[in-house]
Amino acid sequence: MSFIRPEARAALLRWRELAVTLAAAAFGVWVATRGGLFYGSLGTLVCLFALGLALAAWRRMRFGAHGTAPGIVRYDEGAVAYFGPETGGIVALSEVREISAVATENGVVWRIEQTAGPRVEIPIGASGAEGLFDTFAALPGARPAAFLQAVEHPPDGIRRIWRRDGSGDEPRLPRP
Repeated sequence: MSFIRPEARAALLRWRELAVTLAAAAFGVWVATRGGLFYGSLGTLVCLFALGLALAAWRRMRFGAHGTAPGIVRYDEGAVAYFGPETGGIVALSEVREISAVATENGVVWRIEQTAGPRVEIPIGASGAEGLFDTFAALPGARPAAFLQAVEHPPDGIRRIWRRDGSGDEPRLPRP
């Protein structure tokens, strides 16, 4: 028996990683104010590290939890597997050629094209799909902001987000 409503529990679980990292940053500030060069340096390092983790947690939180779509996403040694009620497939990350966000009648899906094999379409609301953010961000030349943009502002049709040769429909930021 739970004393917390399911909606409140889901909200707390969604915010937990960000809350923990911000608490660690606050602990770093507390340590830095204890006085002395050692504690000041240690606390500053802890705070900066925790704030970096908080930024990553904030991005992951914005990327995931967008509804409930059928299917399950699993990750295993360089591969992403989607098991849906009608479709599914497994994609090796080394074989990914292109990733697009596609608007369908059932919501937005990630269309993952492979060099050899069928394309796989994963709904953004599928169970476990929030882990795709880290997977997509690890691809060479990927811009996490482009994936977040596709989730927060869904496309009207098809929007190519990433391509292995480095070209994408999203504008590229100038490199320093």
